[in-house]
Amino acid sequence: MKTGISILFLTITLIFTSCSTTKKVADTPLYGTLWELEYLSGPRIAFQGLYPDRKPQITFMEETGRVQGTNSCNGYSAPFTVKGNGISFGEPGPTTLMFCGQGEKFFLNTIQKIDAYKIDEDGKLVLLMGGAAMMRFKAIKTEGQSN
Repeated sequence: MKTGISILFLTITLIFTSCSTTKKVADTPLYGTLWELEYLSGPRIAFQGLYPDRKPQITFMEETGRVQGTNSCNGYSAPFTVKGNGISFGEPGPTTLMFCGQGEKFFLNTIQKIDAYKIDEDGKLVLLMGGAAMMRFKAIKTEGQSN
C-alpha cells in the first residue's frame, strides 16, 4: 500500500514539475521580446571587455521577417528565416557607423553562422551552430510589458 501511494505521489510531482517548466518556456516567446546578449562563444577577450557599456540586443519581427537591434553601439537590421528550431540570418542592412571596438565584429560574424535556436528551461534564447551554444540572450522586455 505504501509503495502505491509513493508511486502516485511521485507521478503527481513529475506532472506538476514538467508543466511548470513548459509554462516557463512558453511564457518567453521568440517574437515580441527584446533579447539582450549575455554570452558569446569564441572571442579570447572577456565578455565585459567586448561590451563595457552596452550589450547587443535583438528583437524578432515576425510580420516583417527581420531581426533588428544593436550590436552594442550601432543599430542593425537583417532578414531571418525560422523552420522548426532551425534559424538563419541574412546579410545585415545598413548600420550606423560608429566604431565600437571588437565586440561589434564578433557579434555580427557569429550571428551569420547560427543555424538553430532553442529557448532553454530558464527562458533564455540560445543560438546554436552545429549544436553548440554560440550566443545566449536573456529576455529584458516582452511586448506589452513596461520598463
